[in-house]
Amino acid sequence: MSYARVIDQLALDDVVVVGNSIGGWVAAELALLHPHGLSHLILIDAVGIDVPGHPVTDVSGMAVPQIMQLSFYDPQPFLRNPASLSAEEQATLAANQTALQTYAPTMTDHTLSPRLATLALPTLVLWGDSDGIVGVEYGRAYAEAIPGARFLMLPDTGHMPQLETPEQTIEAIRAELLDAVS
Repeated sequence: MSYARVIDQLALDDVVVVGNSIGGWVAAELALLHPHGLSHLILIDAVGIDVPGHPVTDVSGMAVPQIMQLSFYDPQPFLRNPASLSAEEQATLAANQTALQTYAPTMTDHTLSPRLATLALPTLVLWGDSDGIVGVEYGRAYAEAIPGARFLMLPDTGHMPQLETPEQTIEAIRAELLDAVS
């Protein structure tokens, strides 16, 4: 994993790994496969685990406005007319969709949850209370899969808290990290 190589090559220590959605899955895998140098794991509305009765919403084939409705408590500030996107933005969206379909078509790995039981890293699981991609019960299951993980729900927030409620998100992370050093 290239992130692990960078941590090793730079001899980094006390690294806080933060990931949202599929990036949360990548962060969890990094913490499992290469915990050396890591001090904390923060998962924000992460996908990756299989939670019976609480699947990840299949967004393949959905129009961008539908995905936005599921992704935000209040999607209005984030909505853009797809026709107004530049060619570069449209290409980026298409490439992201292709990558998701290639690398994570179901957005889950049935082996992840049992492996998380071996994780010995302080972990905060942040979750938007209005996440329509992966609901709150999915988030609670993620936290329960990791020994000692703390679950924190962010009010009036969807799947991307760092965009929708950045102040809440930053404050939750800051508080978690300050607690860890005190």
